[in-house]
Amino acid sequence: MKGLLLFSLAVITLQSFGQNKTPDSLYHEKYRPQFHFSPAKNWTNDPNGLVYLDGEYHLFYQYNPFGNEWGHMSWGHAVSKDLVSWKQLPVAIAEEGNTMIFSGSCVIDKNNTAGFATKPGQVAMVAVYTAHITLNNLKQDSTLQNQHIAYSLDHGRTWTKYKGNPVLDLGRKDFRDPKVFWYEKGKKWIMTVVFPHEHIVQLYSSPDLKQWTYMSDFGPAGDINGIWECSDLLQVPVKGKTNQYKWVLLNSVSTTMQYFIGEFDGKVFHNEIPDGHIVRPDYGADFYAGITYNNLPAGSLPVLIGWANNWSYAGSIPTFPWKSIMSIPRTLQVTKINGEWALLEQPVAALKNYRLKPVQFENIKFNGSKLLPVQGQQMEMEITMDPGRDDSCGIKFAVGNSHYFTIGYAERSQELYIDRSNSGDTSFHPDFKNWLKTSTAIPENNNKIKLHIFFDKSIIEVFADDGQVVITEQIFPDEKNKAVVLTSTNGKTVFDHIKVWQLKSSWDLR
Repeated sequence: MKGLLLFSLAVITLQSFGQNKTPDSLYHEKYRPQFHFSPAKNWTNDPNGLVYLDGEYHLFYQYNPFGNEWGHMSWGHAVSKDLVSWKQLPVAIAEEGNTMIFSGSCVIDKNNTAGFATKPGQVAMVAVYTAHITLNNLKQDSTLQNQHIAYSLDHGRTWTKYKGNPVLDLGRKDFRDPKVFWYEKGKKWIMTVVFPHEHIVQLYSSPDLKQWTYMSDFGPAGDINGIWECSDLLQVPVKGKTNQYKWVLLNSVSTTMQYFIGEFDGKVFHNEIPDGHIVRPDYGADFYAGITYNNLPAGSLPVLIGWANNWSYAGSIPTFPWKSIMSIPRTLQVTKINGEWALLEQPVAALKNYRLKPVQFENIKFNGSKLLPVQGQQMEMEITMDPGRDDSCGIKFAVGNSHYFTIGYAERSQELYIDRSNSGDTSFHPDFKNWLKTSTAIPENNNKIKLHIFFDKSIIEVFADDGQVVITEQIFPDEKNKAVVLTSTNGKTVFDHIKVWQLKSSWDLR
């Protein structure tokens, strides 16, 4: 979490708009996504403390309780029964004095290793987070980051900061974003935490969440073109293989993310991604700081959530009274593709419960453009295309008044792309123009391209070829632009199968 690198430390005053509205009276504003999490009002960034306990998925997140800009970082809190419909709760862990609450994780201390549970039947939820401490208010860079813990004995509703904080302090200005998990084989807690500018993920172990011992470093490796943040080390099942797993190390890089796949021996992570090969959980402009859930029910696939924004323009996106949202939660598996390990992502299955009656089309071929008899800005689409030789094909959404954004496939270069240059409001920040088109290579599979698309007011997420490639982008179209158009530049593409669902609002079901 790096907001200090990009936003001022000026005191942010309480926004007057919407302060008399309850969270339940909001969620109908322009650009407000309907099946992605966003706070009722004010700024949010990194997801934090993702943990499951007794039927509730907890989402903590970087949050400014006082305004719609970055500042006063605290942990916001929401809970869900299905990872789609969320109930917002009061701020969980608040900024205090000269200490802001930066990113981190939560664990369930089932064995009471920290000793916070004092009554029979109690189980402590423990948050491990970076304390960002301002040492001198007159000097912006006079700061310290170290790792603290807090605990809750009532399912995350109230929190107590540990009196022995910090639990890990190297006396560094930049040392942040602890992700902690229980390593059953070694009967110990493992923490990953980052040296941002050195491009290093450090690994520590602890018997009790209070005393931490250094084990090893990982990095520099892969993409080192920006600072590293928000690492996450976890076991991920191999698709189609019972009781087979690989270890995945995720980390964020300034405005994007990357992952490594390999093995973890309890002390050192051994990367098996070839040198120079950079792979990403998301190739879009708007997916960052993604981490996974702890303590999921036995047999569950890992679940990843990211912050759907980009530090280059995050503070200027034209939304109010909230700013920023979370991605669709995604389940994870790994597989080998052309002899190399790859991460597969799928939208969480509970989204199917929000579908309305589908509309379906088969075997469409044409030259130029074809209007589909569906409309909306809140939909899900499955599409299988057979791209014609040298053709450029795809789908335009939010079409109207000469505006649209395009999800396309260029057959000659074998690239999937999103072009939002004509999508609507693109003038809110000068740097947005540098991110208008995103593309990534994805070869055809038996001459087919399969796309699973979610369009939710101001966010588009595309899962290609069963989650081998994912692209997440924000768009800000006029609400009146609702048409959907297919394109085939040379008329050679066959749209084998298209299925479209309008999706219900998750906010209407709280």
